[in-house]
Amino acid sequence: MRHAIATALLAVLPLVADAQTGVPCGGDFDGFVSDLKAEAQAMGHPADTVNAFFDGVLQDPRTLRADASQGVFQLPFVEFSRRVISQNRIDNGRANLRKWATTFDRIEAEYGVSPGVLLAFWALETDFGAVQGDFNTVNALVTLAHDCRRPELFRPQIFAALTLFENGDLDPRTTTGAWAGEIGMVQMLPRDILENGVDGDGDGHVTLKTSVPDALMSGANMLRDLGWRAGEPWLHEVTAPRDLDWTRTGLDHRAPVADWRALGVTPRNGPLGPDDMPAALLLPQGRNGPAFLAYPNFDVFFEWNQSFVYVTTAAYFATRLEGAQVYAAGTPAPGLSDAQMIRLQERLVELGHDVGGIDGILGEKTREAVQKEQVRLGLPADAWPTAELLQRL
Repeated sequence: MRHAIATALLAVLPLVADAQTGVPCGGDFDGFVSDLKAEAQAMGHPADTVNAFFDGVLQDPRTLRADASQGVFQLPFVEFSRRVISQNRIDNGRANLRKWATTFDRIEAEYGVSPGVLLAFWALETDFGAVQGDFNTVNALVTLAHDCRRPELFRPQIFAALTLFENGDLDPRTTTGAWAGEIGMVQMLPRDILENGVDGDGDGHVTLKTSVPDALMSGANMLRDLGWRAGEPWLHEVTAPRDLDWTRTGLDHRAPVADWRALGVTPRNGPLGPDDMPAALLLPQGRNGPAFLAYPNFDVFFEWNQSFVYVTTAAYFATRLEGAQVYAAGTPAPGLSDAQMIRLQERLVELGHDVGGIDGILGEKTREAVQKEQVRLGLPADAWPTAELLQRL
């Protein structure tokens, strides 16, 4: 009912520009679509093609509900990773590695991306292609561009989808995918497909929904485009000494591997990276939980997904698929409830910190702010918020 009321209100509001981006959004939905058509034709797309693409496009309330309910990313790392990394997924991942060995060999040779990385994304995004989403892609993109929360992200994707339609690689009425407009086995947005899509099977089309070579090679090409460094590690589970200076931890504090080794940081699986490689000591749930050295390639995962817990899980899962053992969970202190996390972020903002938005999610900016307040209050500065910290603040 609340959504129906909101939609009714939008219908009588004029088209506006988002205050932060200047991108048109909101207003009457049909009028918004008419503006999209005019913009597409101004770009040089033929009128008949534009009309065929937008004909029958609908606002999708289900897309907006999905956008507003991403609570899974509020789970802490240990709980989230245990929920999504099952033995069945590990077994299926290794089976797919054998089945598509030729494709993975080609990917390593051409793009320098290790098989475990693509297998992890393939598993977590769509369960190896089994669950690719049933949202109409064009409806989802137009709905999200019309919504004024992130129009600058989704409006360009509409025109990229139009180009895919012209190329014969998208059907505006039947192509489906995730609620945010991603398509295919590794869930790529239309513009990413245009810029990084690879015809891996040689049939003349980039078909990410049904062609495994197309999907995996396109994903690898995108990772390389985002800055992936060929042949380098991305994450390494380690053990840290109990007397470590915890202020040195976190993604905003990097040091050469040799320095971490000198401080007593030791690997749990195989040798660490090269001595001169920069790395950050990552403590997803504080000094009493799992610990990882994050190398430069770890940052590329954030270009694929902005969620800290998702990125850390995907990066760790990739190491498991390549033979790493189960992480040492330790005994991390209990985390905050959703309400407590929101109150913590509110308090941090009041104290002058940038937490990247009050959303109840422990992202990297919130972690950095937590660590600074832990230092100020004389608490162990491991960036893991606890009830004690909230009380002290």
